[in-house]
Amino acid sequence: MKPFEPKRPYQEIGLILRNELSDGQYKVGDRLPPERDIAERLDVSRTVVREAIIMLELENLVEVKKGSGVYILNIPSVSNLHDNQVSDEAGPFEMLQARQLLESNIAEFAATQVTPSDIVKMRAALELERSELSCGITGYSGDEEFHMSIAAATQNSVLVDMLKQSWDRREQSPMWKKLHSRISTQDYRDEWLDDHARILAAMQRKDPIAAKSAMWQHLENVKQRLIELSDIDDPNFDGYLFSSNPVVIMGCDQ
Repeated sequence: MKPFEPKRPYQEIGLILRNELSDGQYKVGDRLPPERDIAERLDVSRTVVREAIIMLELENLVEVKKGSGVYILNIPSVSNLHDNQVSDEAGPFEMLQARQLLESNIAEFAATQVTPSDIVKMRAALELERSELSCGITGYSGDEEFHMSIAAATQNSVLVDMLKQSWDRREQSPMWKKLHSRISTQDYRDEWLDDHARILAAMQRKDPIAAKSAMWQHLENVKQRLIELSDIDDPNFDGYLFSSNPVVIMGCDQ
């Protein structure tokens, strides 16, 4: 089997950590250093480290104990990282960054093209989302429908297809699912519902600048909330909120 060649930043960090395991720097039961220490040592953001740890989780090499840290489950038998189920998988924060770029621009254009029937569909999606939250449903049907209705308002089928592919990729991602498995509350979704209401208001006003800014900020809020809720380090560790490679959009508040 040929050695795995990393294509993404988290894969490079995952390979380094995996080789440290196989080189005997840790034994089963040991705890890895906190994310901040790993990020500083390897000069990357903690989002990249977190994605690398998810990769090692899926290989059954480490176990994440939320609020305690990352513990070694198994030592790999060889130092080279070979192809596996996540070898060509985009990390969850990389996906969010791509969505932030794509959807903020889709929202901007949609606000110039939106029709009354599009607004009706957005409102219906928002109501479905509210209903799901009030009933304790953990699915994201209303969320997806809202975002897709904005893409449809561009009247451009290629943009709709691009966004659908992005959602499908997320739904099929083992890394995305693993990240969400660490999140034990649904309260954050109320905040996202408020974000959606602001996006809808901008659409109703046919204000492209406000629509772009509201969508960009919504996905920034999603990213920051997932970062916070999926934190794995010991809460007593003296860490700090890390740089998450923010996307800067002209005209958007940060």
